[in-house]
Amino acid sequence: MNLPNLITISRIILSVLIVPLLFVDQFGVRLFAFIVFLIAAISDLWDGHIARSRGLITDLGKLLDPIADKILLFATVFSFYLLSRGYGPGDSFPWFGNVLPLWILIVLFGRELFITLFRGYARRRGVVIAAGPAGKYKAVFQNIFIGAGIFWLALWSAARDRGWNGEFWAGWQRFHFTFAVVTLSIAVFMTVYSMFVYLWGYRSVMLTSSSDQRH
Repeated sequence: MNLPNLITISRIILSVLIVPLLFVDQFGVRLFAFIVFLIAAISDLWDGHIARSRGLITDLGKLLDPIADKILLFATVFSFYLLSRGYGPGDSFPWFGNVLPLWILIVLFGRELFITLFRGYARRRGVVIAAGPAGKYKAVFQNIFIGAGIFWLALWSAARDRGWNGEFWAGWQRFHFTFAVVTLSIAVFMTVYSMFVYLWGYRSVMLTSSSDQRH
C-alpha cells in the first residue's frame, strides 16, 4: 500500500459519496457533488503520475485503478439514468429527449464488465493488464461528459429556484446540449475502440489458452 494506491482508494470513496448528493434537488448540494467529482477525476490523473514518476507502480495499483474508474462511471451514469426517468427529484437532461437512453448504459457498462472478466481471465494466467492509453482517453471523455451532467443538474436546480427563463439561459441550454452530445459520442466511440485495443494487445493470452487446450 503506497501513496498512489491510497489516492485510488480515496477515489472509490468519493465516487460512492457523489450518489446521494445527486439526488438532493438543491443547487448547493449538487454543486458540492460536482466539486467532489472533479477531485475524484483529477486524482485519477494524479495517482498515475505519482506512480510512474516515483517508480511506485504495483500489481495492486494496476488492479485498483480500473476498478476505481468503473465505480465512478457506474455511480454517476446510473444515477443520471434514474434521475432522467423520474426516480428521484424531477429533472431532465438537455439531450436525447430529456432522458438518457438505455443503450448507452449497455455499451458503457457492458464494455467494463467484459474487460473486467478478461482481466480476471488474464490474471489467472499470470498476466496483469494495466489501464492503457486508449482506456485512459476513454475515461477522460467519459469524465468530461459526467462532469457536464452533474453541473447541469446543479444549474437545473438553480434555474427552478430562481426562475431563469431568459435568452441567456436558453442559449446555455443549447450550448450544453451540443457539448454533452459531442463528448458522450466520443466517449462511446472510445469505449468500444479501447476494448478492441485491449483484446488485440493481449491476444497472446487467448492464443496461449487455445494452445493449452489443444495440447
